[in-house]
Amino acid sequence: MKIAMSRVMPPARAQEIAATFDLRALPPDFYASPYPVYDVLRDSSPVHLMPDGSYFLTRHADLVVVYRDAQSFSSDKKVEFEPKYGASSPLFEHHTTSLVFNDPPLHTRVRKLIMGALTRRAIADMEPGLVTLVDSLLDAIEAKGSGDLIEDFASAIPVEVIGNLLGVPHADRAPLRAWSLAILGALEPKLTADQEALGNRSVTEFTDYLKTLVADRRLHPGDPEHDVLTRLIGEEQTGDRLSEAELLQNCVFILNAGHETTTNLIGNALLALTEQPQVKTDLLSKQELLVHNSIGLEAYLNPAIDEFLRFEPSNQLSNRRALKDTQIGGTSIAAGSLLTLCIGAANRDPAQFEQPNQLLLERQNNRHLSFGLGIHQCAGMSLARLEGRIAIGRFLQRFPDYRLTAPPTRGGRARFRGFLHAPFSVA
Repeated sequence: MKIAMSRVMPPARAQEIAATFDLRALPPDFYASPYPVYDVLRDSSPVHLMPDGSYFLTRHADLVVVYRDAQSFSSDKKVEFEPKYGASSPLFEHHTTSLVFNDPPLHTRVRKLIMGALTRRAIADMEPGLVTLVDSLLDAIEAKGSGDLIEDFASAIPVEVIGNLLGVPHADRAPLRAWSLAILGALEPKLTADQEALGNRSVTEFTDYLKTLVADRRLHPGDPEHDVLTRLIGEEQTGDRLSEAELLQNCVFILNAGHETTTNLIGNALLALTEQPQVKTDLLSKQELLVHNSIGLEAYLNPAIDEFLRFEPSNQLSNRRALKDTQIGGTSIAAGSLLTLCIGAANRDPAQFEQPNQLLLERQNNRHLSFGLGIHQCAGMSLARLEGRIAIGRFLQRFPDYRLTAPPTRGGRARFRGFLHAPFSVA
């Protein structure tokens, strides 16, 4: 029995939502199927003025212009987040201190330090450990004959990888996923009081834990070529010192940036394949053909991972603020205007991608924007691709006949698109 996962939104309903589109008042059926709404907006109002005076961008070319012009469009979120969270809140301190929501020079300093531990060689060195981790998770699933694609597999991988990067002891990793979900959940356009309270509490608990971890790492440094926390701390002796707040909040950011996006990549890909049996069959056939050719298999899976990222972006939205009067796609934008860049819409723009609503795993010249672009392009994208390739590839080799046993539960968020639960059987 096939489990229905996605609901197709009727064209009239997509038109209705687009006509009054407001990120702060999205109807429940939007979360299940946002792409028809994005298609309407891209065709009829690609630089869409929302009720709060901000703009919602859906064309690939317009997002590229904004991403590449850091002089005109700021990533600093203090103006936007102070009324949302309150200037004295833990969420405000975190989201305005972390790498992703800052401009140079802070962004430049922190990104340089993190990239020093994410070199090509360092990431290659992670592969054997990642294979061992993935195989151990698959062993546990095989022993039970069933599991949850998210809880038992997709979410377990990045938590361990990022835990290793920061040197978090295994015994301390249990709260990491819940902290990350709560902190990132607070980035949604509209917050409930409970979401805000949980987000603030999670920042406080996480940073309190990190203070203890940092103190221990100062006494017992790790290898700065692989341990990001040791690298960030070590810069204090070389003059490029981070304040304590910068150090702590960017450790929180590293977990958040590497956790939910990679969880969603793996989960979204495996669930998309359950809805597209021919694509899954073709992928399995290719893997079987290349089973003894590791270089050829990697060369095939790498573009497949990028296509999964294009088709169902883990992170659907990003934001900028105009620093001066300008134009985007022929629309005048006043200085100070807030912009939401819709990655989910841009990744299905027919002006950039042929057959944009089709999952084509051998797609070439795939200029998707799931990792962003410009100075803020994801620092961990090579690591995310490695995690996706190993996790998805080895899962399919082990369980080619996996099937859902109940409808999956979506996360119900506009910014981060993924699932919370997806029960499945291995045969």
